Amino acid sequence: MSQKFHILWADDEIDLLKPHILFLQQKGCEIATVNSGIDAIEEVEEKNFDVIFLDEMMPGMTGLETLQHIKQLKPQIPVVMITKSEEEHIMDDAIGGKIADYLIKPLNPSQIWLSVKKILQNRQLIESKTTQSYQQEFMQISLALGDANDHQDWADLYRKLTFWELQIDETESKNMQEVLETQKAEANSSFARWVKDNYLDWMTEKNKDKPLLSHQVIREKVFPHLNASKPLFFIVIDNLRLDQWEEIEPLLSPYFTVEEKETYFSILPTTTAFARNALFSGMMPLDMARFYPNLWEDEDTEEGKNNFEEDWIKINLEKNRIAGKFSYHKILQSHQGKAIVDQFHTMMQNSLNVLVYNFVDMVSHARTDMKMIRELAPDESAYRSLTKSWFEHSSLFDLLKKIHHVGAEVIITTDHGTKRVNKPYRIIGDKNVTTNLRYKQGKNLNFEPGKVFEIKKPEEAKLPKLNVSSSYVFAVEDYFFAYPNNYNYYVNYYKDTFQHGGISLEEMIIPIVRLSPKS
Repeated sequence: MSQKFHILWADDEIDLLKPHILFLQQKGCEIATVNSGIDAIEEVEEKNFDVIFLDEMMPGMTGLETLQHIKQLKPQIPVVMITKSEEEHIMDDAIGGKIADYLIKPLNPSQIWLSVKKILQNRQLIESKTTQSYQQEFMQISLALGDANDHQDWADLYRKLTFWELQIDETESKNMQEVLETQKAEANSSFARWVKDNYLDWMTEKNKDKPLLSHQVIREKVFPHLNASKPLFFIVIDNLRLDQWEEIEPLLSPYFTVEEKETYFSILPTTTAFARNALFSGMMPLDMARFYPNLWEDEDTEEGKNNFEEDWIKINLEKNRIAGKFSYHKILQSHQGKAIVDQFHTMMQNSLNVLVYNFVDMVSHARTDMKMIRELAPDESAYRSLTKSWFEHSSLFDLLKKIHHVGAEVIITTDHGTKRVNKPYRIIGDKNVTTNLRYKQGKNLNFEPGKVFEIKKPEEAKLPKLNVSSSYVFAVEDYFFAYPNNYNYYVNYYKDTFQHGGISLEEMIIPIVRLSPKS
């Protein structure tokens, strides 16, 4: 063992533990021993230790009392409680006192050493194992990249890459992160080619081998779970990626069981005006614009992109002949979220409650515009952490706890993800071209072919067009569109920002999760 660990062991029968102490010393540990809780506290006041072994059944000050004093003095020192008793209330009190481990006598040397390694070498062991495991799977993922030829292959591959991204993120050195980022970039390049080859085929009714798309989600994944006896809560967290969901999910594990965790594909463009309106309406944008022109708003209209979501949901319910009351709430600010929690009882009268939370999308936009937010979330890891921190302290989490309490089901999803962009792509268009950085809609678009997906006939992609000669162009991988005018300023301002609207694993393959309450 390269590092010498300093251990304090408090036990009124310390002489009987000499074989165990010798064993730890042979492993390179330095052991200080005391016979009482008071002596242990004095040692902790004067010296620093890596871990403390504390006997619970000491005369005078008990182990639990000693633990309380130690935690007040130096709360960061891990404490292992050792006892002869298996009484549950002692275990509960020890765990409540934030112990690192709990051992029951009689002890054996291997048991003690395992506890030390688990506490003091945990990060090092995890890092070594994670690195080794990813290296072993690297080749399998590379082979899967070459063989991926349908939507399920790509969804599975993206889940694997996300899994390893989160695992490597937990390691201290993150020495495999660059390798993973290179592999993920390769995956996004291949995915973009695959989408270009297949997307228009998904629009035909004859094609059965296509992913679940935005406009099919509510009909296929929400309506079948409506229940006359209890309300169903359908929650859309705008702009939530798969990796962000994986960070949030453990926080919900005390309250809910994950009944289904799947992915679906966002339609193009991967934006609110298109993907989220399609999600709620159950229609593709072309049909929305054609049959409900009074409700359809293009991306850059002054009236806004999603002012009619409640109307779209109502149309979807009527189209599928779903009776019963429903509610719709959009939460843009914290006071709105608190009001929802306060009025929770009113939602219990509905068969369906639809809620939209816009925080994650607002963070991605704020990160572009505000230096402080960019400092708070300089990379993917910090962006995930910021999302998790928001959720943990959000009114949404409070609402989900209330939903758990009444025993109702929840379906959580999003409308699209987001991509961290780094490479500018020159494009020229007239003043009516849309402003989104990941896709452009308009006429006379001029660009170099290659790292884009052009749809010359929007109707083939079930998309409306601004005029007769309009076309759509989508950025792929981590490219973003930039105009030649003020090119350098534009590039420097938007480089390394999170954008959506184009084609990437992160934007298009998004989570949908059904949760049932735990008893």
